[in-house]
Amino acid sequence: MRLRVEFTVEPFVEGDPGAHVLAAVDAARKHGLDVDFGPFGSSVTGDGDAVLAAVGDVVGAAIGAGATRVSVQVTRS
Repeated sequence: MRLRVEFTVEPFVEGDPGAHVLAAVDAARKHGLDVDFGPFGSSVTGDGDAVLAAVGDVVGAAIGAGATRVSVQVTRS
């Protein structure tokens, strides 16, 4: 099963993703996932097990680096 996860890390500052956003992206990459980094959110698509394993690390890294909110949307593709 393939999954797509979109995540938005706040606070959002246009033009400056901040350490909290970069920490989330790095956490996803550590799971071997390619991150589609966008201006209002980021996403990864891949094997369901790999994507689900990454979600907790993405949220934890963002919160640990100062995020005040992390929104996650999972879609089965």
